[in-house]
Amino acid sequence: MAETILMKGNEAVAEAAIRGGCRFFFGYPITPQSEVPEYVSRRLPEVGGVFLQAESEVAAINMVYGAGGAGARVMTSSSSPGISLKQEGISYIAGAEIPCVIVNMVRGGPGLGTIQPAQSDYFQATKGGGHGDYRILVFAPASVQEMVDLTIESFDLADKYRNPVMIMGDGILGQMMEPVRFPDGPDRPNPEKPWATTGKRGRKKVNLISSLNIEPEKMEEHNWKLHRKYREMEKNEVRFETDDVDGADVIIVAYGTTARVARSAIRKAAERGYRVGLLRPITLWPFPYAPLRELAPRVKAFLVVEMSTGQMVDDVKIGVEGKAPVCFHGRPGGMIPDPEGIVQEIDRIMTGRGARA
Repeated sequence: MAETILMKGNEAVAEAAIRGGCRFFFGYPITPQSEVPEYVSRRLPEVGGVFLQAESEVAAINMVYGAGGAGARVMTSSSSPGISLKQEGISYIAGAEIPCVIVNMVRGGPGLGTIQPAQSDYFQATKGGGHGDYRILVFAPASVQEMVDLTIESFDLADKYRNPVMIMGDGILGQMMEPVRFPDGPDRPNPEKPWATTGKRGRKKVNLISSLNIEPEKMEEHNWKLHRKYREMEKNEVRFETDDVDGADVIIVAYGTTARVARSAIRKAAERGYRVGLLRPITLWPFPYAPLRELAPRVKAFLVVEMSTGQMVDDVKIGVEGKAPVCFHGRPGGMIPDPEGIVQEIDRIMTGRGARA
């Protein structure tokens, strides 16, 4: 049986990446994720890997492009302003169909903002922070153990789809300590990648990787190819969790740390006689529209709770399709919703005073 270890979230993600077969890491320190590069700087050389602190976030993401293009399992990590600097590179990587894993421990913004936790990078992650028609798979873990499990799996999914995968946590998840278990056995192997830029190796032609297509007809063809891949991801990779939604009058939609706060609010609401459930998206993209569509005719309202000004609200409305009111409760700029504030919003909804988002 796997040993249980008490670990900080950032360090657990770093160890999980190595267990997932990551052997190259390029990054730059920024609060609240600096323990990730600190940890891999020690651990990667122990397994024959390479850690390099780049001169900037822009340099780091382009190093990821190079290592991923050569077939390596590679990861970078940062926090909100640093991820913004990586956006052009992420678009290039998606366009070139390079697998990689990107960790974002979100902090409050906009601008330099604060070092406190937030969820205000939702638009950036799910709607494409860079240019062009591209998507990345975005996981939103709610515990340190889930960060471990999803990080390991992310390397497999990145290779499966030849696409970037993002682990989007927040400063709380990165800094908290919880017991975790890592899988027994050897680290995940790096699969054969016949498309990688590793020289001819008996091939008639060298492999070339680029996101550049000067001829518009070829660029259009490539975009439709990517589009079909994203539809496959929507078909196969939607993940969510529901609690107590059967018979609920109000269903809270929350992810990550906020979902944990919401569970406390649900218990408090039950003490006041309210029937409240939870729908927790685990993939922010692709988003779990279908369960919202199914639940909408059966509830009085949905309550979106976020550490932002309501960036997930639009996706919830798309899923609900106007069949139930969608309300919102949030705390932006590094503030964290508290259970009592959520319960007060539930009380307003149940007494007809809740404002639609």
